[in-house]
Amino acid sequence: MESAPDEAAVPRWRLTRTLTAAICVDALAWAWFGVGLGHHTPAVVGWTLLMFAVPIAATIAWRAGAAGRTFWRYASAGMVGLGLASAAAARDFFSGEQTGQHIGGVTAGLYVAALFAFLLGLLRIPGAQRSRTEWSRFGLDVATMIVTVVTFSWHLVLPRWESWTDGSAAGTASVVVVAVAAIIGMLAFVKVSFTGTGPIDRPALYILALTGAVGAGGGAMAPLLAERPYLNTGHVLLPTTCLLVCLAADRQLRAIRAGHRPAHRPLSRRPSIMPYTAVLGTGALLLASASGDAGDLVAVATGSVVVTLLVATRQILALRDNAKLLDALDARQRELAYQASHDGLTGLANRSVLTAEIDAALAADPSDVSVALIDLDDFKAINDDLGHTVGDALLAAVAEEIAERVPCGVVARLGGDEYALLLRGDPAPALAALAAHLRRPLHAGGYELVVEASIGLTPARAGDTASELLRRADVAMYEAKSQGKGRQVTYTEEMDQRTAEQSRLAADLRSALDTDQLHLLYQPIVSMPGGELFGVEALVRWTHPERGPIGPGFFIPAAERTGLIVPLGAWILEEACRQAVRWQAELGDAAPRTVTVNVSARQLREAGFAGEVAAVLQRTGLAPHILTVEVTETAVFDGGTALDELKAIAALGVKIALDDFGTGHSSLGLLRTCPADILKVDKSFVDDVTEGGHQAVIVAALIGICDGMHLRAVAEGVETAAQAAELHRLGYRYAQGYLYGRPMPATAIATYRPALTPAC
Repeated sequence: MESAPDEAAVPRWRLTRTLTAAICVDALAWAWFGVGLGHHTPAVVGWTLLMFAVPIAATIAWRAGAAGRTFWRYASAGMVGLGLASAAAARDFFSGEQTGQHIGGVTAGLYVAALFAFLLGLLRIPGAQRSRTEWSRFGLDVATMIVTVVTFSWHLVLPRWESWTDGSAAGTASVVVVAVAAIIGMLAFVKVSFTGTGPIDRPALYILALTGAVGAGGGAMAPLLAERPYLNTGHVLLPTTCLLVCLAADRQLRAIRAGHRPAHRPLSRRPSIMPYTAVLGTGALLLASASGDAGDLVAVATGSVVVTLLVATRQILALRDNAKLLDALDARQRELAYQASHDGLTGLANRSVLTAEIDAALAADPSDVSVALIDLDDFKAINDDLGHTVGDALLAAVAEEIAERVPCGVVARLGGDEYALLLRGDPAPALAALAAHLRRPLHAGGYELVVEASIGLTPARAGDTASELLRRADVAMYEAKSQGKGRQVTYTEEMDQRTAEQSRLAADLRSALDTDQLHLLYQPIVSMPGGELFGVEALVRWTHPERGPIGPGFFIPAAERTGLIVPLGAWILEEACRQAVRWQAELGDAAPRTVTVNVSARQLREAGFAGEVAAVLQRTGLAPHILTVEVTETAVFDGGTALDELKAIAALGVKIALDDFGTGHSSLGLLRTCPADILKVDKSFVDDVTEGGHQAVIVAALIGICDGMHLRAVAEGVETAAQAAELHRLGYRYAQGYLYGRPMPATAIATYRPALTPAC
């Protein structure tokens, strides 16, 4: 699911070869340094280890900058600078130009240049926008800290300047480097805490900020090594600095691979502890300085500090109460903002967020943008059969699966069982992996459910808008549904033309239902070998007042897509039943013994459809055994509501026929669960029945299955006498096709006679 970027989204830390090398070098440096504290050791070992540490850190920092994070390129340059400075310091030491912790002017310049490379990288990180008041408040806090540091330095450092530097320029350079490192560390703290980290991972920058503290704090240890000139604080400080850089860069690389982007964090409303820490520190310093003076001065200093502490404590308490109230208001605002922008069930973004994200992506680079719509197939059946609680659990599970498989895109739920994806780059791998995983069982509400999804995809073009992309993806998704379950289709212009045509057809069809533009034709179903009339199949036809006859291959898909198939199917059912009653009244025993009506999968998924069939039988007076309801095997293969309704229809005494058997899922297990009475063998098998081969074998096998299960087999699409003869030889006793008659008006059934040649 989409969520605000946070550290939890970054993969866990693992020990890479780079980190292993950095840790080993640092451990060796500290071990050698520890030995040197107790014994005189060769200085060359300490300086040599530095030459291994620096390239490792510089390389991984450069890699972290490859994804557009320029700061890491500056960090890499800074590490190279530190390596050069260390080499210069080693030269100073071995040449005898400098001793102990002292460094020459060139070396100091290289150190300062390297540190300024880090500083320049920090300053180039784009910061968050702050108000003038926020800048003023934070500036006062920083000024307070600077005054405090200067005061402590004046009191503690200045009197000891001569002892630290020995009065030499080299000693002064060493102190300058330490001071610059401290300043860099403080500026890093200011940058991270106030202006934000931009595209740089926040924990990575926190780790990197420790390098300033290591440099400044370690540099202050230099006087402790005055009696050990063969040791240098750089022998351990630089390898440790390199290790911290490696850890920070590794964290950045993991964040990049996860598509993690640091979130903007507003300034905390809690009172800053910086000025109060400064007050406490300077107060303690005042007491320490005054302790050797007259009692009045001590009393005054003590009173000043106590009053300051009391006032500060009072202000802190007031500010803390205010901060709690403001935090509660902020939390409520964030909650409301989240509810306004996210789906309550799945936690995914909603349409408004998705639209904004699409518009932003289009503004940046439309050639890199694609939008996909995902719609679960037959989700309504799950809701109807297992209840809305299980359905909701499934929607949440699917949302989690999509978000996990598309970590770098934006995932949204548009409503119902429809999801949308904003993708960048090549969408094919992500969608292929997603489709494969969605076919695996998902645990939802105590059930293991297998779902399939229809996916519509459209790439963006120059000038596109979010609404246009979503519209095209919707068109592609419905095209995928029309091709069957579990399909993925990419949008083309022809789809728009077909969709527009189907929309016009659907509008006209709605009118046709009310204006008698529709009529039924009936195709004979005959007994073999004589071809006597046994029954008929009702087929709907449409004569448009302006466009003339429109074939069912055009208007039935439009009816399926728009839902008009439900009222259309109801009209066909009632009209066919009324005609069957009229034939019985007019023809008596010569009337068709069965009237077959096609029922769509959409009708079967309507709970209560069996009740509608019962109501039609009651209104028309037709005996249930005369009516045959014909369904495709794919309509009932998944069970659920469709199969329940079919069983309820069979319980009325209505016959059930499975149409196009062998072309869908072709599961023989369906014949055990579906209450079928009739099996209609598809025309594709009948066409080649006279030529032998696989098709003939299938046709022969199906008649064996029907005989064994006491099903009536009807061969569809019989067009030649040779086909009829071969089918009869195999055991088929009922057939349907142009050999026996094309679909004809109801009046022609009364005069129907067996035909031995194809009808014209």
